[in-house]
Amino acid sequence: FEIVNGQLKLKDTVSAVFATKSSYSITITSTDQGGATISEDYTVEVNATPTDISLSGYSINESFRGLEVGTISTTDPNSDDEFTYTLSGTDAASFEVTSSGTLKLKDSVYADYEVKDTYTVTVTAIDQGGLTFEKTLTIDVKDLDYATPYCSDIRPDGLWPGNINLSGDN
Repeated sequence: FEIVNGQLKLKDTVSAVFATKSSYSITITSTDQGGATISEDYTVEVNATPTDISLSGYSINESFRGLEVGTISTTDPNSDDEFTYTLSGTDAASFEVTSSGTLKLKDSVYADYEVKDTYTVTVTAIDQGGLTFEKTLTIDVKDLDYATPYCSDIRPDGLWPGNINLSGDN
């Protein structure tokens, strides 16, 4: 390490590799004009890329809007990292991640097995150092008997199932 313009930085000839050395212990000493010194010990942790993403659940029941799928967990060699998440992929517009790290259907999205029995979404975990890991997840929609509170099936075209004939005067 060296101090350049009042900032601690890694020397240009050194590469920090987590697998080789996960942290560095350093002592910084400051000396004033009168010769008095003060020293402080620090530990500098090497940031490593996250290595996996998982969910506490991979399925949802049909017939409800805004269902929680599960809590996102990120595996990272750095034990104290915090993560933000982004979504992409085929069905990303149907989901959101809450501030507590839960993947859920958006409140406006209704899961219906007869219309779509699986969703695919790519979750990207970003640590505070900007390192990322992404994983594509498949979410299954469970088919429930007469699950739809409005009718037995909802069709994407908005029509009721079967033929409905009305006759007579109103």
